[in-house]
This record gives sequence, C-alpha cells and structure tokens, in this order.
Amino acid sequence: MSKLGMTKKEISWVLYDVGNSAFVMLSSALIPVYFASIAEEGSSIVVAWGYAETVASLILALVMPILGSLADIAGNKKKFFVGFAGTGAIACAALGIPEHALAFLVVYVVAAIMLNGSMVFYDAFLIDATTEDRYDKVSSHGYAWGYIGSCIPFIVCLIIVLGGPSFGINAMIGMKIAFVITALWWIIFAIPLMKNVHQIHGKKQEGSLVASTFSSLLETMKNIARDKRLLFFVIAFFFYIDGVHTVIRMATSYGTDLGIDSTQLVLALLVTQFVAFPSAIAYGKIANRFGTVRMLLVGVFAYFCIVLFAAFFLKSAVEFWILAICVGLFQGGIQALSRSEYGKLIPKHKANEYYGFFDIFGKYAAVMGTFLVSFFTQVTGNSSFGVLSIAVLFIIGFFFLLLIPKKEATR
Repeated sequence: MSKLGMTKKEISWVLYDVGNSAFVMLSSALIPVYFASIAEEGSSIVVAWGYAETVASLILALVMPILGSLADIAGNKKKFFVGFAGTGAIACAALGIPEHALAFLVVYVVAAIMLNGSMVFYDAFLIDATTEDRYDKVSSHGYAWGYIGSCIPFIVCLIIVLGGPSFGINAMIGMKIAFVITALWWIIFAIPLMKNVHQIHGKKQEGSLVASTFSSLLETMKNIARDKRLLFFVIAFFFYIDGVHTVIRMATSYGTDLGIDSTQLVLALLVTQFVAFPSAIAYGKIANRFGTVRMLLVGVFAYFCIVLFAAFFLKSAVEFWILAICVGLFQGGIQALSRSEYGKLIPKHKANEYYGFFDIFGKYAAVMGTFLVSFFTQVTGNSSFGVLSIAVLFIIGFFFLLLIPKKEATR
C-alpha cells in the first residue's frame, strides 16, 4: 500500500482519470470559446455545440454495448482500451488543424467518441484493479485526482492562450499548442494502466463472434429487466447523469450566450476542479456511513437546485462563480458513487458489456439534456428556458432512485 492507502494497480487505474480529465476540462472551458471564434457570425453557439454533443452521444449509444460485449472476451479489454485512448489523443491533437467550424466539430465529435469509448473499458477495469469492498474509495479517488490532475495542463494551456500575445503567440496558435499539450498529457497517464492493470474477469468466445455478441447483449438486457434493483438504478442513472453532464458540457456556452466574459468563465470552471477534489473523496467516505443510494439522492436533489439557480438567477460572472462552486461540491461524488454502485450490482465476467450500457449515459455522454437545451433555446430564443428543461431529468432520476428496494439497496 502507498501513502494514499492504495495498491500499485489501484493507483495505475486512478491515473487514467488524471490523464483523460485534461481533455474533459479543455472541452468544458476553452474549446467552446475557441469554437465561437471560428463559427460564423450570428450563428447560435449553444445550438451548434449542443447538437454536436448529441451526435457524439447517439453514436456511442449505438456502438458501445456491442464493443463492450466483444471486450468481455478474455484478453480483449486492454486492446480496446489502447485503441480508443490512443485514437482519442490523436484526434485531440488534430483539433488545431480545421479552420472552419463544421470541420472542427467533426474532429471534436471523433475525439469525444474515443474519450467516452475508452471510459467504458476504463470503468470496467475497476473490478480488475481492486476488490468490491474498495470500489467506492478507489472510484472516488479517480474522480478526485482527475479534477486536480486536469488543472495542471489546463493552467499551462491557459497561460499560453491568454499570456501568449505578450510573447508573440496569438490566441489561435496558443489553442493549437494547447490541443497538443492536452493530447500528450492524456496518453502519458494512460500508460500506467496499460502496464499494470490486467483483465482478470472475462468470458470465453463461443461459436460465431457476431452471433454470440448479439446473443450476449440480449441476455444482458433481459437480466437487467429482471433485476429490480439494477433496473431502477439504470433508469435513474439514465436520467440524472444525463442532466449532470449536460450542465458540465453546456455551462461555458450558456455563460457565453449570456455575455459573461470568457476569462471569468474559464477561471470559474478552474475553481470547480479544486472544489471537486476534496468533495469527491469526502462523498465516498460519507457514503460508507450513510449508504451509496442515499448520498446519490442528496446529489441529484442538489443538481436540481443548481439548474433552477442557473435558469432564474444566473445573469453575471458573480452568479456563475457561485454556480461553479456548487457544481464542484457534488459533481465528483455523484459520478464516483454511480460508477462504484453499478460495479457492485453487475456480474464481474461481463463487466465491459454491462459498462457499455452504463457508459451510454455515463461520463460526459449527454443525449437528452443537450438536445433539450438546444431545442428549447431554438424554439423560445431564450437559453434560460433551455437550461430550465434539464430539471425534468433530475426529477425523474430522483423518483427512480426512491423506487430501488430498500432491503436490496447497497450500503
């Protein structure tokens, strides 16, 4: 055990959260601002960005359960992880190449798909990296250190983008450099997992690869439908995590639409990362005492309040800072506990396949939320109504969490 109270395998697993979170941070803060600078004048940034996120998420929804099933075959998990993480890092570095908005969105969608795809296999590696009684702790540390780790390359990128003009580097060139730095950080911190964490749980291939894959998927869906605890959790997760990730992905675009200075937006989101670090770890410890499902209920209700605040009271940079701090308090906890709770409910030998379904709606994949924001913003001409529509996702998620049988709910 290290000074952090974790094994070498556990630390290696956690470090990938440190690596990929750099791209997540960049896509939440600077990339929407960069996209706004190359988009056609008069076009709606919120609408275009929201639809791009929706396309990426829908593609993931179609392919990830299938790829997850293939990766469950013994020896396949790491191959898929390396392929998706490596391709994602390359796409991230290539974001500086397109000069037109549409081409940029295409490359960004590829990078986003590869990121979320790698997360399916990464999440599934949790059961190989540690024991079930440590899922909450290790998962929480992953998100916590991911928040801190993402700040290091992000601050460097911020200095280059904002301070570059003083050294003869304009903001556009600075962003191209930032894409490369982020890609390198992403892949470097993927290496420990590649070297030290190995697939323990897996299934044997039986008969035709295609036939067995779809047969296994059908069986998995039937198993989820039969298990009330798992079914209600998946439905709840489907809705509330979509809302969580919509808030993350659309915050900068929404702030820009309200006319808040881009520097204020970026600095506020940076503060979110620092607040989220201790909060994620604390959330994991509190869950051990009061129960995982109970703490998820607290987090979902908090996000419902955050959305109401954003829709009705967010008008200036001060309110955006308040919003950023509130998000930081609950973001890591709700994500980490969702990942670990799901790991307790599923069969270990089919972890990739089950996590394929999980990650359709999992880390940074938002389908309904981004669509709702884009649609209601477009229809009403007011982005505040678009943001308000996210609240329904948290209401439904909260309701289904309450339906989880208490005698079966994991503590």
